[in-house]
Amino acid sequence: MYVVSISGFLSGSAVLMKGLKKFVLALALSICLNGAASVIPLERIVSLGPHLTESLFLLGAGDRVVGVTMYCKRPPGARKKEKVGTVMEVDTEKIVGLKPDLVLATSLTDLRDVKKLKDLGINVITFPNPKNFFQICEQFLKLGRLVGREKEAEEIVRKAQAQVDSIAKLVENLPKPKVFVQVGARPLFTITKDSFINDFIELAGGTNIAEDAGTGLYSREKVLESNPDVIIIATMGIVGEEEKRTWQKYKTLNAVKNDRIYVVDSYALCSPTPVTFAQTLKELAKLLHPKI
Repeated sequence: MYVVSISGFLSGSAVLMKGLKKFVLALALSICLNGAASVIPLERIVSLGPHLTESLFLLGAGDRVVGVTMYCKRPPGARKKEKVGTVMEVDTEKIVGLKPDLVLATSLTDLRDVKKLKDLGINVITFPNPKNFFQICEQFLKLGRLVGREKEAEEIVRKAQAQVDSIAKLVENLPKPKVFVQVGARPLFTITKDSFINDFIELAGGTNIAEDAGTGLYSREKVLESNPDVIIIATMGIVGEEEKRTWQKYKTLNAVKNDRIYVVDSYALCSPTPVTFAQTLKELAKLLHPKI
C-alpha cells in the first residue's frame, strides 16, 4: 500500500485539504494496484478480519497494523494491537482516532460503518469471504500488493499451493469418508460447497454431506440420515466439547461407533491464510485417512 508525496499542496482551506487528502489516498490505492514509481509505503493499517491480520504479519507488515478486532489473536503480536470492536461491530470513532491510512474490512463488517468511514475520507477496502482455496490465495496476493510485499506474497502462495497439491495427490485414490462439519451450535450450522471449508474436506479426500444444501442451517435429523463417517467440530470455546458429547449420544452414527468425532481449532478451520490452510489440510487429511 502506498502514498504519493503531496508536499507541494500544503496550503489552502481545511475543506480543500480534506478533499485533496481523499483524492490522493484514492490515487494511492490505484497506483498500488496498477504500479507506479516514487511511492512511499503506508504505515497505519486497521484490520477488521482475523485472517487479514494474520496475513499482514505473515507478509512482514505487522508493525504497520495499528488496530484490530477482539478476535484477531494470531499471531501473538496481534493481541497487543489496539482493539476497535468485533468482526461485525466496530467503533468507528476509535478507528478514526487511530488515523489509519487504510482500513481492511470483510464481508461481515457492517456496511453502515464502512460508509461512515469512507464519508470521513478514510480509505476502506473490503475483502469478501473467500469461497475456495484459490480465492484465499488470490486475496493474499492482493494484500501483498497493497502493502508492497508482492514478491513475498507470491513466494508464500507458491509454497502453500505446492503443499496443498501434494496432500491432495496423496489421498486422491483413497476411499472418501462422508464428513459433517459443524461450525455453529444453536442453531446447528454447517458449510456448503460455497465455502472454502468445503475445499478442506474435498482436498483432504472426503465428501461433505452438506455440500449441496441450500443453506448452512442444518438439522440433526439430516445428519443422522446421512450417517457421516467423520464429524468435525469447530472449537467454539467450550461449546465444541459439549457438542461432541451431544453427538456421542447417537450410537448408530458411524462417526460415533468408530470414535471419529474431532474438535478442531476454529481459527485454523474458519479463517486461514494460504500457509495455515496447507497446515490445517494436512491435519484434516490425517483425520480422514489415519494410515497416510
